[in-house]
Amino acid sequence: MKTNETGSNVLLTGIVLLANFDLAGLADYGLKALVGGAIWLGYKLTADYLADRKKMQNK
Repeated sequence: MKTNETGSNVLLTGIVLLANFDLAGLADYGLKALVGGAIWLGYKLTADYLADRKKMQNK
């Protein structure tokens, strides 16, 4: 009778990786990414608005 060693190895690897999981660091990175994305979106929307406004003035 052969046991399922692959499943055990995957489970053990997952447990080891989750034991070293830094939740505070991940939350900090997520917050920084969210703020950075909001800033980028603000700049992008402003640039699009100004480009459309300039195009309307040139007509």
